[in-house]
Amino acid sequence: MAEFDRLSERIAWIDLSFVERDRTPRWAIEVGIRCHLAGMSLREVSKHLELFGIKRSHVAIHNWVHKADLQPISTVSEDQLAVDEKMIRLHGQKFWLYGAVDPQTNEILHVSLYPTANKQTTRWFLTELHQRYQLNNVEFLVDDADYLGPVLADDGYRFQIIRHGNRNAIERVFWEIERRTSSFANSFSNVALETAQNWLEAFAVYHNSRQT
Repeated sequence: MAEFDRLSERIAWIDLSFVERDRTPRWAIEVGIRCHLAGMSLREVSKHLELFGIKRSHVAIHNWVHKADLQPISTVSEDQLAVDEKMIRLHGQKFWLYGAVDPQTNEILHVSLYPTANKQTTRWFLTELHQRYQLNNVEFLVDDADYLGPVLADDGYRFQIIRHGNRNAIERVFWEIERRTSSFANSFSNVALETAQNWLEAFAVYHNSRQT
């Protein structure tokens, strides 16, 4: 009973407004989403829910994560922001991950996935970041990434090249994303870019919930 009560507690960062029918208890949907984003595969989550009498397929759980449409929402706590670009593989296919992390809070502010990396995709990422957070006075912390440094320089942003210190936050985040994508590739059915992007944003929300 105590375990049921614990699982039944509301998870504030999951919005279940997408649920149209009460076929599945809402606490079970929340637990399913949280367990998957915490590291369990979709099939493992399905088996876990069976322990509580909830029988749902791994496809249903995937749909919960997708329909929840979780978006990282945070604030920039300081005047520095760590950004990076990195190639990752999903089912052997190359994608380029761009991310921004607040080095003081370790929160993910934004993640974007692109099928290629060049100056244009880099500008798209920076534009999305600016539209969301209005970063006029922020200094970007970058390493020797192929495109971020040159684009920041070309477009007049404040930045410094740094490989340690306050950049460690984003290095840890990218390492965790790589680990998760390689371990749980079934999160990305058919390697659809939209599906992978949706999962990354949901993971960012889960990650941020663990920083407080």
